[in-house]
Amino acid sequence: HVQLVESGGGSVQAGGSLRLSCAASGLTFSDACVGWLRQAPGKKREGVAYMEDDGRTSYKDSVKDRFTISKDNVKNTLYLQMNSLEPEDTAMYYCAADFGCTVTLNSALYEYNYWGQGTQVTVS
Repeated sequence: HVQLVESGGGSVQAGGSLRLSCAASGLTFSDACVGWLRQAPGKKREGVAYMEDDGRTSYKDSVKDRFTISKDNVKNTLYLQMNSLEPEDTAMYYCAADFGCTVTLNSALYEYNYWGQGTQVTVS
C-alpha cells in the first residue's frame, strides 16, 4: 500500500521559514520524479518545485531562490525548504511522485502516480 504523508506546515509570519516533509511508504523516492504543488483558496492548484530522477530541479518563478526541493533517499523522505515566506505563499501544499517521469513542473496533481493529502501553510 503506497502512502505519502506531508508534515511541517503551520502558521508563520512573513519573512519566516518552514520545512515541509513528505514521508513515503510503499514506494522509493530514489526511483521517482517528485514534486510539490500547492493550492491557495479560490485558485487553481500549481506546481512550485520539481525534481527529476537524476536530481535536476525546476521551480515556479515566484519561489525561485526562496524554495528548495530535496530528498533523503535513506529516510525515503522528500522536503521543501521554504524561506522568506510571503502571504501569497499561503496554500495547501501537496507532495507527489511519478515513476514514469512523464510529468513536469506544470503537471496537474492527478498526472502523478501518487500524492499525499496535503499540509496547510499560512503566512501572515
